[in-house]
Amino acid sequence: MSVLFNDADEVVYASPAEGGAQTALAHTAAALGKRATIFVAKRKQPHDRALEAKRVGAKVMQVPNGYLNVVQARAREYCRRTGAKFAPFGFNMPEAIETIAAAARSTGLEPDEVWCASGSGVLARSLAMAWPQARRHVVQVGRALKLDEVQGATIHEAGIPFSKPLKEKPPFPSCPHYDAKAWRICKARHGAGLVLFWNVTGPACA
Repeated sequence: MSVLFNDADEVVYASPAEGGAQTALAHTAAALGKRATIFVAKRKQPHDRALEAKRVGAKVMQVPNGYLNVVQARAREYCRRTGAKFAPFGFNMPEAIETIAAAARSTGLEPDEVWCASGSGVLARSLAMAWPQARRHVVQVGRALKLDEVQGATIHEAGIPFSKPLKEKPPFPSCPHYDAKAWRICKARHGAGLVLFWNVTGPACA
């Protein structure tokens, strides 16, 4: 993600209130001595992820009536006005996909089947690049995904809105809005052989 700052001192991201990318960007900016600005839907009580982003130095802008398309529009408007760099949803860039694929290959594993949660499709395409021969499954946790966005993986619906956390906890630290929902489906429906589940992040903490 540091590549986003190669030609920018400030990077702007439009995030769902519960999204993990906002904290990842905030931590990256802090490590590089750069600036992160996060646009999120306004809530009576800010989500722990937004609070974490703010705590490590990000500027958090709350958008009233903030459907994601409205939040994105406000973020783009801010970039036009300030010259800051707009980061695409899910950090959908070739560099990000290649970096995640390299991290997957570095495990040395050759799974028969791969599972992950998917919001933007970036992670699913990264894992497809790493393990093109594996049976690949994604659990749709937000907007409706198209097959080309997940590189032809089988798509399963989480059955729970992204904003609603899953009460059931996996046997490892996991985000209840994201990975935990995919783990529940994977556990029930996985196939034979070596099955790999990709867990992105643990639960947020204020």
